[in-house]
Amino acid sequence: MTQEQRSEAENGMDPTYSVRAEISREMVRLYKDQFGRGPTRARTEFAGPDIVISTLEDSFTPAERRMADMGETQRLRDTRTFFQHATEAEFREVVERLLKRKVRAFVSGTDTDRDVSAEVFYLDGAA
Repeated sequence: MTQEQRSEAENGMDPTYSVRAEISREMVRLYKDQFGRGPTRARTEFAGPDIVISTLEDSFTPAERRMADMGETQRLRDTRTFFQHATEAEFREVVERLLKRKVRAFVSGTDTDRDVSAEVFYLDGAA
């Protein structure tokens, strides 16, 4: 974010800034609760009026890093995906509560080589 964008956000001129930051904070909290360690970087953006993408980086636990180092990337991906979808309702709730819109679809994925995850929310109804 540039200094100009930061200034606009602080002055309330960017109405999506605070909700994006709040979604990111909630995603970090969910990851920490779910995996025992939260990501060190998180960012949430709108990809048009009906899609929200949260990108979370550096969230692997030491054991998960070891799995990746051992080449067990598919096992790691499967484990992460299982846990993320096991708590799908919690992920959806955050976005629905903060945006006051129903989530019609949720997609979760992890790049196990780069320790980057994406939580994608497709929204129902009018923006």
